[in-house]
Amino acid sequence: MNQLQALLNDSLIRTKHVENAAIINIKERKVCASTFGFNVPPENALSLIYAFYENLLQVRRGGLYFKEKYYKCVRADEHSIYLQNPDGGLIVVKTKTFILVATYRVGMYPSVCVEAVEKLGKRNGC
Repeated sequence: MNQLQALLNDSLIRTKHVENAAIINIKERKVCASTFGFNVPPENALSLIYAFYENLLQVRRGGLYFKEKYYKCVRADEHSIYLQNPDGGLIVVKTKTFILVATYRVGMYPSVCVEAVEKLGKRNGC
């Protein structure tokens, strides 16, 4: 297990608030770490990158499809997007180098991603 995978497990999964998570390297446009069994297809990784850089207003208005599920936007700014559907939610957080995407169940608190993102900001790459 690499450092980024350990970060996902220690800072997110162990909180029991986040179900799955992945880290996308923005420059390389690829997933560089993910929790066990959480596959983020390349087209979804590109879609999340695009959401921040080209399409944030559209995501605010129309939501986002991720892994063939529709998520309604609850809140979005230049650094984070909170989305929900009846089964749970999706949080997407951007740093200068990475995008962290995490799924959570209804009633859980996705704000635990903040700690992981702070630690992630100290990392240099995948």
